[in-house]
Amino acid sequence: MDLLGSQHDGAGRLRAMLEGAPSGSNVVVAAGCMDPLSARVAEAAGFEVVYMTGNGASAVRLGKPDVGLMTLPEMADQAGRIVDAVSVPVIADADTGYGNQLNVIRTVQTYGRAGVAALHLEDQKMPKRCGHLAGKELVPTAEHAAKIRAAVAAAAATPSGPVVIGRTDAVSVEGVGAAIARARAYGEAGADVVFVEGLPDKASIERSAKELSDWPLAFAWVEGKVPPLTPVQLGELGVRLVIFPLTAVLATLHTLQRTYAQLRAEGTPLGMLAELATFDEFSEFMGAADAAALESRFAEEG
Repeated sequence: MDLLGSQHDGAGRLRAMLEGAPSGSNVVVAAGCMDPLSARVAEAAGFEVVYMTGNGASAVRLGKPDVGLMTLPEMADQAGRIVDAVSVPVIADADTGYGNQLNVIRTVQTYGRAGVAALHLEDQKMPKRCGHLAGKELVPTAEHAAKIRAAVAAAAATPSGPVVIGRTDAVSVEGVGAAIARARAYGEAGADVVFVEGLPDKASIERSAKELSDWPLAFAWVEGKVPPLTPVQLGELGVRLVIFPLTAVLATLHTLQRTYAQLRAEGTPLGMLAELATFDEFSEFMGAADAAALESRFAEEG
């Protein structure tokens, strides 16, 4: 890891990936992360794009569910910390844009300064909810299309402006057909990518990709909520971007539950040391030796 940090055009690199991912194994896959550590682990595993999940960010930052409690400063700060921790493009959840068109402009500018490669804006009313929670309400299509136009204009005026993803959560509220119509309106408003959340089956995914073929289609792979298709299979249906928003969050929950239960029951972690990283392994992964070398370098130069 470069402790001095490195500048990288995440938006430009992501655009190139999307343009070069027409189908099949070339689909762009983004591993979900909720903080800089999980992002670094994903990058080390070989992922070329990571995705900051709003649900996961709310979990690690607030310890609360994804019901619209995270604010723009909190979300942008979390995204910026992730950008600083990795060298790959970072896609970030931007909820509803945190207000009207003027608020959306500020959101895009703030995320752009944080180095985010792409952000998605959803058409829910505030307080919004995770796309797979009940009780969602939607704003009118025209209202969200106006936000998308504002976002695209702000991105164009921002150095390395982020890719704008127009998301609709209409499937569970209005049905697949209405959701596709909304996504089309957001694409026509200028969104670089369209995102129909909650498509329930292979047929609806294929239909969405065909009817929205003028834009790259994003798909969120949520455990227990989507058909069990691989990214390759999704690519063959016409999907261009696949994100795994909750996999790391769900894995973390069960791992911590098991760990703390055993620690509480036995009083020490001795019975589970084989399941844990060693201190040296953790220090090496985090770059402790690089930090020490850098510290020595500047001490010698002084």
